[in-house]
Amino acid sequence: MNTDVLIVGAGPTGLALGIDLARRGVDALVVEKADRLFPGSRGKGIQPRTMEVFDDLGVLDAILAAGGTYPVGMVWQDGERVGEHRMFDPVEPTEDSPYNAPWMVPQWRTQEVLSARLEELGGRVSFGREAVGLDQDADGVTVRFAAGEDIRARYVVAADGGRSVVRRTLGIGMTGETVDPNPLLVADARVTGLDRDNWHIFPPRGEDAGYLSICPLAGTEDFQIVAQFPEGTRVDLSLDAVREVVAARSHLAPEAVTEIRWASDFRPRAALADSFRSGRVFLAGDAAHVHSPAGGQGLNTSVQDAYNLGWKLGAVLRAGAPAALLDTYEEERRPIAAQMLGISTGVHRGEVRRGEATRQLGLGYRESSLTEETRTAPSGLRAGDRAPDGRLGGVRLFDAFRGPHWTLVAVGVEAPRLPEPVRVVTGEDQPSYGKGLFLVRPDGYVGWAGEDAARLAGYVGRGITR
Repeated sequence: MNTDVLIVGAGPTGLALGIDLARRGVDALVVEKADRLFPGSRGKGIQPRTMEVFDDLGVLDAILAAGGTYPVGMVWQDGERVGEHRMFDPVEPTEDSPYNAPWMVPQWRTQEVLSARLEELGGRVSFGREAVGLDQDADGVTVRFAAGEDIRARYVVAADGGRSVVRRTLGIGMTGETVDPNPLLVADARVTGLDRDNWHIFPPRGEDAGYLSICPLAGTEDFQIVAQFPEGTRVDLSLDAVREVVAARSHLAPEAVTEIRWASDFRPRAALADSFRSGRVFLAGDAAHVHSPAGGQGLNTSVQDAYNLGWKLGAVLRAGAPAALLDTYEEERRPIAAQMLGISTGVHRGEVRRGEATRQLGLGYRESSLTEETRTAPSGLRAGDRAPDGRLGGVRLFDAFRGPHWTLVAVGVEAPRLPEPVRVVTGEDQPSYGKGLFLVRPDGYVGWAGEDAARLAGYVGRGITR
């Protein structure tokens, strides 16, 4: 084998997975078709649950330093400010949920942060490697590249986007729909004449015109321009064309757009892969699900795919966990992706308001085969739920969870002895948990909950907590 895990694609999904595997001592290689990291702002919203993931992966401080809060929308009409628009209601942070609102970081900057962390852990990205095909057998996968080389891996993860070559090679279809037939222009630009305290919104002028928004990108000098066009329009990405659109739909002069740093056009679509796995090959991120950008669910769902798969690959490859553990990746993540697709499509169409659902803190795996709730009438926190933050016995729980291990939270009951490397945190009272034993998975979800240590021993005996 050339590597244990070959990750095709160096977007947020591939980089996050590379980080998780590197800290587990798994030999993994990230390859990328392009000659550099993605240069645009596209997925700019980091949801609270993903911030918790980034806390665990060791990049949260850098993410916080790189971005900022979302500005309040300012609606313009005929050159006048006519009202404010808030995309979501503010929520105060709490002890169990310390990150309360989305954090804006342009995608290119998020990827730089993740790439730096990967290198810090000894990993790297190999650029200019275009995957063109693969063959797999009982022992591994051989991936072929355009330059004529092959790489052999025990497992392959396709994180190569919505047009995934790996997914198409496997013959896995995608089922979906066009969310909006009207194409969009998205551009990162330098713009003068607008303040950076507001997200500037210019409603359509007439039935055939589309909207325009100009949002300051936190942590940069750039603005993200988004313009909608009528169905069938060929979107021109040139500087002159962008200037013309901005001047026609706002009070700004064409010269206010001084530079285009990146531009793209797309048709909002929602699609879900028919399967997230074929043999030793897994699909993650946009290769598995394609979202409308509304609501900021795509990048976040993708990073959480990586977070779910990383600990399972590590357990199988380095700790001797049963290979059947990998079957639970699709079992757990495909329903979540389907749910998030519904939410992002609803937000795009104005049917769902950004809020608790888009923050992704309520997602969980209660129905998973990895989940065991042994109490007959549990109230509050249950097995399968996200494990909240808080303090217990003088220890902050997120500090205890941080790292590639399982954690046993024992509240008001004696903690049994468990094999290494399970970390144990004990105390008499924790309101977010209640009384009992809670075995927290490496990805921050409660795998087992109850009060009977003997039944907990049975769960540990499955071999997945190594």
